[in-house]
Amino acid sequence: MKKKIVLSLILIVLSLGLYSQNNVKTGAERFEEYLNIIKDKKVGLLTNQTSVVHDKNGDLVHLLDTLLSLDVNVIKIFSPEHGFRGNVEAGGYVNNSIDSKTNLPIISLYGKNKKPTNEQIKDCEIVLFDLQDVGCRFYTYISTLHYVMEACAENNCRLIVLDRPNPNDYIDGPVLDPKFKSFVGMHTIPVLHAMTIGEYAKMINGEGWLKDSIQCDLQVIEMLDWKHGLEQVYQLPVSPSPNLQTPKAIELYPSLCFFEGTKVSVGRGTDTPFEIIGYPDYYDKTFSFTPQAIKGVSDNPMYKGKKCYGMKDLQAKKKKLDLSFLIKMYKTAEKKDDFFNSFFDKLAGTDQLREQIEKGLKEQEIILSWQKDIEKFKKIREKYLLYE
Repeated sequence: MKKKIVLSLILIVLSLGLYSQNNVKTGAERFEEYLNIIKDKKVGLLTNQTSVVHDKNGDLVHLLDTLLSLDVNVIKIFSPEHGFRGNVEAGGYVNNSIDSKTNLPIISLYGKNKKPTNEQIKDCEIVLFDLQDVGCRFYTYISTLHYVMEACAENNCRLIVLDRPNPNDYIDGPVLDPKFKSFVGMHTIPVLHAMTIGEYAKMINGEGWLKDSIQCDLQVIEMLDWKHGLEQVYQLPVSPSPNLQTPKAIELYPSLCFFEGTKVSVGRGTDTPFEIIGYPDYYDKTFSFTPQAIKGVSDNPMYKGKKCYGMKDLQAKKKKLDLSFLIKMYKTAEKKDDFFNSFFDKLAGTDQLREQIEKGLKEQEIILSWQKDIEKFKKIREKYLLYE
């Protein structure tokens, strides 16, 4: 009885002290909704540096530290691309390791081991999933979500997703052709899906996208005071990955990430990744940058040590995918045969976008070509929305 009273008091204090930017209360901060469920359970925590909550003083603290302070039995950490501390560059190798602060084992879910093995997950009774997504198909946290849901379903382990806002909350881009399925695009959705990661998890389950259409025992802890279609874009309290360091980079990311499948640099190895673009042979020499190795951010950036020329002060269209940068870079390239590489079609989820640009189609013509598929997706998406 005393234990229950103490726990209730802790929950009240946490609830009163917690607040979020933009007045949003994230799923992670709603302890009163899930602490009673996970107490006395063996918990695996899938997390990274974005898994933060505010304490009673308004300071940001990591969810792991908070759970341990509340005597939750966290037995291991699972980490996605970029690692538990978010200090590994895109595509960089992430080792299994031990967290120096807590001595908990960290299981990397990137590289060859994208899905937890039966051995890695069998001793977990519940997995808590808390990652800040950015609303793009090629941002790999939703692919990690898929594989964790599958592993949980296969091992009779419950998954609780702690929901967070989507900073790119709009629908746009080509819908993935299954022929181009990869870790940067696993499902038949547009580039931008306008769903929270909790809603997305419900869709994975509901549409039978897991192997053999198995069902994950899923619970989503919803946010408070957030809804779709807000004019004010949610400002993330922590950078979601090493090269998305500013709100502007996050806003431009959906439109600029296509360049990762071309010979054009997106500014990795500079102070402004995903805010500038260029390459050594660009025709306009007005603006230049020289990528350099930055440990934990971009260890070996494209064109390291070479001067690149290109574009800065980029402005994204409001809540729209902007193809104008891509079209301009292709049109002005002196050599077009080597402009695209094999990764481009995986990012686009189709070979159609590349072919349309090569044929010289206008941006509006390209956008119109994917509208029918987007309308079909909207009907699917609608079934799983948790917020207005």
